[in-house]
Amino acid sequence: MTDAPRLAEPVTGRCLCGAVTITVTAMQAEVDICHCAMCQRWGGAFYAGVKGEGAEVTGEDAVTIYRSSPWAERAFCGTCGSNLWYRFLPTGGRSFLAGLFDLPPGFGIEQQIFVDEKPDWYDIAQESPMLTGPEVIAEAIAQGLKLGD
Repeated sequence: MTDAPRLAEPVTGRCLCGAVTITVTAMQAEVDICHCAMCQRWGGAFYAGVKGEGAEVTGEDAVTIYRSSPWAERAFCGTCGSNLWYRFLPTGGRSFLAGLFDLPPGFGIEQQIFVDEKPDWYDIAQESPMLTGPEVIAEAIAQGLKLGD
């Protein structure tokens, strides 16, 4: 995580039907954006995720987890279909869909990744660091990702 400010209070979000709630403590006050083709298929456009020091999930019996690649899994509510989180398996870190939460004003973008896969039909105007897919993979390998897994 970056040195971005963190929210003083935990933030609770929920899926569309309310079967799953997620409370994130010390939430980082910025959003990560991913433009990869897999995120586009998963959510229809880019993925916007938030992170925090810890998270508590209630309604786990409604959560379905899908292993979307050798290094990641994605979760969704099995009742309403709301996408919930992305987990990077080498580190166990999760980010949660920003839209699940009523976030306070002032959130910026930490970074945009897989910008080389972004379609032409949308643009994000806010200035932020931008990494291509190969740059993201190189960073993941440096964190311990083994491509043969």
